[in-house]
Amino acid sequence: RSFVMADIPGIIEGAAEGAGLGIRFLKHLARTRLLLHVVDLDPPDGADPAEGVRILVEELQKFSETLAERERWLVFNKIDMMLPEDADARIADVVAAVGWSGPVFRISALAGEGTRDLCQAIMARLEEWRRIEAEDPEAAERERAMRERLEEEARRKVQELRVAARAERRGTSEDVDID
Repeated sequence: RSFVMADIPGIIEGAAEGAGLGIRFLKHLARTRLLLHVVDLDPPDGADPAEGVRILVEELQKFSETLAERERWLVFNKIDMMLPEDADARIADVVAAVGWSGPVFRISALAGEGTRDLCQAIMARLEEWRRIEAEDPEAAERERAMRERLEEEARRKVQELRVAARAERRGTSEDVDID
């Protein structure tokens, strides 16, 4: 029993339009089945964790509506950096601020706290999907079609950004139809 997990570094605002390294990371998300949004409970720069969640959701939507529909879980990290009641209050605030209704996990990557439960939950979810798809050919077909849409949207977005970058290098901002 195993699965592959990829760590995609922080997606910054504007990533879907090519800011930072975002597009290089976003296109790899098209191959994923489950997105874990790891939220730093105590960011060193004092950033608002809820705003970070909102930015990621917006960038996913801008990059690919299909990708934004993928199942996502919130994983709050660095729970060992706060008193448990403070961590619980901050998590509740973020969940409320973003209107989150999906799964929520609390971990300390450094101390390993909560990571085993998270990995077991991921494995259980992946196995559930495999079982459903093995028993239901329509479910398997829906997943295959979703993967194809994701790959096409990712290719299209990357191509759009390449065309825009070339136009910018040439000193023109003409809209170029790439269809």
